[in-house]
Amino acid sequence: MTRISRKLRRWTSEVLDLPQDVLYDMPRLTLIGSKQLYIENHRGVIHFTPDRIVLALSQGQLEISGNALVIRNILPDEVAIEGTILDIHMNGVEGNG
Repeated sequence: MTRISRKLRRWTSEVLDLPQDVLYDMPRLTLIGSKQLYIENHRGVIHFTPDRIVLALSQGQLEISGNALVIRNILPDEVAIEGTILDIHMNGVEGNG
């Protein structure tokens, strides 16, 4: 991302009071204990088993590992996962600083 683009996004965020996840098209993760995970701004399910779920992101992938994982709810840009969540790993995600 160019320096001008970063400055424009930062300025837009401050003036319009937009959250960073919306402005940069980043995923928003909400973990409740180790039993529920809500992910916003995903791009689809790549892989699903009871032990591992991989979601596509705008940049890279999100891998969730655990036991008895189920997709409780899925919408075009939001997914709810339940089970015993042991690990969350982001692959190929570039920093936006």
